Amino acid sequence: MRTNFEVDVLASGSKGNASLIRVGATAILIDAGISCRQLVQRIEACGVEPENLSGIFLTHEHRDHISGLEVFAKKYDQVPIFANERTWTQLPLRRYLTREQMRVIPRGCTLGSLRIESFKIPHDAVDPVGYKIYFGDEKCTYLTDCGYVTKACEQAVDGAAVLILEANHDEEMLRQGPYPMYLKQRILGQKGHLSNRTAGLLLNKVSLPPREVFLAHLSETNNTPGTARKTVCQELEASGRMDGMAIYVASQRQVISNRA
Repeated sequence: MRTNFEVDVLASGSKGNASLIRVGATAILIDAGISCRQLVQRIEACGVEPENLSGIFLTHEHRDHISGLEVFAKKYDQVPIFANERTWTQLPLRRYLTREQMRVIPRGCTLGSLRIESFKIPHDAVDPVGYKIYFGDEKCTYLTDCGYVTKACEQAVDGAAVLILEANHDEEMLRQGPYPMYLKQRILGQKGHLSNRTAGLLLNKVSLPPREVFLAHLSETNNTPGTARKTVCQELEASGRMDGMAIYVASQRQVISNRA
């Protein structure tokens, strides 16, 4: 077994994001950015009943991370939802939730066999975060929607057994592509998104690289799965770090899993 973490990226990209992470009977969802119907279908396809989720953890308030949350929360009102205080202020759906559903996660919490800790990331949201999920000494890290790699990001990635990592765009495809200049500047800026090259450089920089990596949040306009994989693998091969590392490329339309 490569890791105790079973990871199913239910959807990843600019049209919606959601990831299921579990160890044994403890299962959490990070973000809920696709419709409730799609969420339920994909969670059930992974062998989990939605009402049995231990919690939903939100990274930030952008629509592609929360679009299915309101309907899901009304239908499955026993599942707690975790976000930091400032993110909660940006979520109108909070007025529909019970007190038991709304949970503030300033730093971390324990659910079943998992310890979940948030860390701050630079992005154009009110208070965006990534997550470190621990099972004993083993760590799974979720890091997307990040403008640049901070020391906290490096520390979160270092030593992770499994990593869900943004590889949003190919820099040349973005510069030569159809987006208006202001949007290109936003994506390339310090509160934008990580490129394929930056993702590869990060994997090379940490002392102990992950055993499994999901390349996530790919742009449909400024990237392709093949380009993302090739760029990251070229960075890793140059440093000899590809050996023993499994790389998956997340998809907007289908579940990508590390379960054999």
